[in-house]
Amino acid sequence: MTDKKEKVIQGLVIALITIAVGTVLIMMSNANPAEAYANFFKGIFGNLNGFCEVFVKATPLIFTGLGCAVAFRTGFFNIGAEGQFYVGALTASMVALNVQGAAGIVLALAAGFLAGGVWALIAAVFKAKLGISEIIVTIMLNYIAINFVGIAVRTFLMDPAGSVPQSAKFDSSVWLPQLLPPTRLHAGFILALVSVAVVWFLLEKTTVGYEIKVVGFNKRAAACNGISVMKNIVISAFLSGGLAGMAGVVEVLAIQKKLLEGISSNCGYTAVLIALMAGNHPVGVIVASVAMAAMQVGANTMQRQLGVPSAIVDILIGLVVLLILAKGLIRRKKVKNA
Repeated sequence: MTDKKEKVIQGLVIALITIAVGTVLIMMSNANPAEAYANFFKGIFGNLNGFCEVFVKATPLIFTGLGCAVAFRTGFFNIGAEGQFYVGALTASMVALNVQGAAGIVLALAAGFLAGGVWALIAAVFKAKLGISEIIVTIMLNYIAINFVGIAVRTFLMDPAGSVPQSAKFDSSVWLPQLLPPTRLHAGFILALVSVAVVWFLLEKTTVGYEIKVVGFNKRAAACNGISVMKNIVISAFLSGGLAGMAGVVEVLAIQKKLLEGISSNCGYTAVLIALMAGNHPVGVIVASVAMAAMQVGANTMQRQLGVPSAIVDILIGLVVLLILAKGLIRRKKVKNA
């Protein structure tokens, strides 16, 4: 059996197991599986607004998932996309509240990317210089960033005309344009696709990308061949954090149009699952992000129409990730025993 056929069969097996488990969970919720699945797909394809909402929800997942995938390529386990998201959103909001027009949009995007990148560099430096696990550092930095945003919207960024902990609404000149009004689909989705293309080119067609992949495969071999492990970890960490920061920028400029607490909907943590499902491949990140977003949109429709808990989707996503990890383990054992 060829490797391609084997992957197809494994993918079909994972899909069938997921559907079977989903059917059982729906039946446990006292709902008709056929009716539930009909509502699921109706939520996604039933109208233009629902269909576009899939891509709206996929946009921050693409940015954060792509960031995690880049970091994972070098063995730098960035679990801090959530914090980097918040730092990017905070920095972009500070720019958007003070600079209007196209210049405000460009500066907000650049500032958010740099802020997210620098935030990730903290963990990279701790790992390279002090040997401290980046997993622990990035998780702790998440809490710092989230709470710092909470402080900001209650103090120096709080809307002086309101009593709710949030910033003032941005001037309309710094909003990212909508692509298909009246839907919420916005130009941030195009930026996400461009980012995927740039990262793919960087990883597959440049010397920097080659060195990043070599470091990820074997750090010792990379060092013996004159490739700087520290330099490539720093590059991948900065790029990873910057992409996650971009997710925060797009969220505040296109969706919320102001800074407030809880803006990420945990997409920074979901990014880790996206990267795993995509096998750390940039194009795979798009597929995994859109699939994840579609499941969320469809599940919300099931919940509204039939009362089926949307938490079922979270269970199924976790199951898919476990099956993918199990598939990788089985493959490694086959190679070892061959």
